[in-house]
Amino acid sequence: MDLHEYQSKTLFAEYGIPVPDGHVVSTSGEAREAATTLGGELWVIKAQVHAGGRGKAGGIKLARSIEEVADYADSLLGTRLITHQSTTAGLPIGMVYVEAGSIIERELYLSLLVDRAQEAVVVMASAAGGMNIEEVASATPEKILAEVVDPLAGLNSAQARKIGRDLGLIDNQIDELEEILFKLVRLMLECDASLIEINPLIVNSEGHIIALDGKINIEDNALFRQERLEMWRDEAQENSSETEARKHSLSYVSLDGNIACLVNGAGLAMATMDLIKLHGGEPANFLDVGGGATVEQVTNAFKIISANTNVEAILVNIFGGIVRCDLIAEGIIAAVRDVGVTLPVVVRLEGTNVGEGRELIVKSGLGIEPAKDLTEAAQKAVKLATRSRT
Repeated sequence: MDLHEYQSKTLFAEYGIPVPDGHVVSTSGEAREAATTLGGELWVIKAQVHAGGRGKAGGIKLARSIEEVADYADSLLGTRLITHQSTTAGLPIGMVYVEAGSIIERELYLSLLVDRAQEAVVVMASAAGGMNIEEVASATPEKILAEVVDPLAGLNSAQARKIGRDLGLIDNQIDELEEILFKLVRLMLECDASLIEINPLIVNSEGHIIALDGKINIEDNALFRQERLEMWRDEAQENSSETEARKHSLSYVSLDGNIACLVNGAGLAMATMDLIKLHGGEPANFLDVGGGATVEQVTNAFKIISANTNVEAILVNIFGGIVRCDLIAEGIIAAVRDVGVTLPVVVRLEGTNVGEGRELIVKSGLGIEPAKDLTEAAQKAVKLATRSRT
């Protein structure tokens, strides 16, 4: 689950990590009031969307008067922001963050992420922070510093201070960075974050280290113990199909293809998408209904994938282990009938009572295409998707 910048900075402040003063607002009038409260002569108006690259996309504005603050807020609110990290439709701007302006001496990059290969949190930093950090990582990866946080001992002072020195910081700045790093590690563990990113982390005109931006991702599987943070979820920023799937305990990720997948088991779902690609098709989604799929879950899954206007065929790949294939077949038939699916549907069943299950599919009278194995299922789905397009 992604947090907005203002939410990330709320957590930063709670953990004692320095951030500029700011207020989140949803109208130009509130923006005017926020700027007046903050005072000063420079303000930053930031679109609150779950995507990076806001600055290059026009989602961050500098204002030098209260009127400019209100005008910029009005120009952003109610529109959609398209960045290199968003879809082509962009993301809705329902809020902007009005922040006191900062005088920047240096821009740095800092992040903490879960490195699954090393089974540990890794601190990454670069002296080349700012809007072009992706280009830096791609073209000159040697400029990215990394330190592995020991899962038992945690980050140590020597590691933190080495990062500071390698970033070219001086005495008091190294001390400040060390303190910030310790607090970020604690925040990451206590809030079950999978990613914390500050870009830029700045050295201001007074020589102090400040988090000028903030991005935090919370691990979905840990939200049961992060009730407060889960209440911060902004569903307007999320894919509507993914939001609906979550309500029905379905693991769903939207993709750009035209062949929808309905599978039980994450590994089997990945293999299904691979076979679709291998035979010249493009998967429209990842969808895992779980090992004990019920008729209700299968029905809801069909509703979700059928709502995608890009879908031209549906491939159902189910292994009947926990639930028998004949019961799964009955559920598929009921779901296709109840949802009123008109798209071509290919079903591959394997496991307990697979013969009975395939017989039910064939005799359903719904035009569902049975397949004896996954290769045949993928080939049929690709062919049917191509045929429906022509």
